[in-house]
Amino acid sequence: MEWNDLTEGAKSVLEQTRNLKNDHIQIVEFEVGYEEEASEDNPYPVSIQEEDYENLKKFTKENEYDDHYHMARNKNMVKIILLENKKIPDNLSEFPVFRQYRMDRLREERERLAAEREAQEQAEQEEGEQAVEENGEDTEQS
Repeated sequence: MEWNDLTEGAKSVLEQTRNLKNDHIQIVEFEVGYEEEASEDNPYPVSIQEEDYENLKKFTKENEYDDHYHMARNKNMVKIILLENKKIPDNLSEFPVFRQYRMDRLREERERLAAEREAQEQAEQEEGEQAVEENGEDTEQS
């Protein structure tokens, strides 16, 4: 199986098996069913569905690049790691874990953005009220 045969969701997961900054191996923990929304900041949202999981499963067993992976699934949570020398490392707990493709992380991000919007609206409302008060004082002094 080649890279071109992969679904977009499967590619998104595999791209994270190595840290983009230092090229070190990292564990990728993701949730089947994860789906980002498109926005101005995120024009290419990531979606990982059952089809992507099946595609990943096939790729991890047979790929043209002689890469070896270990993948484990518990309900909708999946962990995958790129193996060196075809074996799971003894110090697995020392590897960093990429957890961006999880629904709980997505919910936290949405809550954070909603709180930021609410704070911004509150600040704008207070500024507007303060401007009205100042204009009222100016009118009284005239």
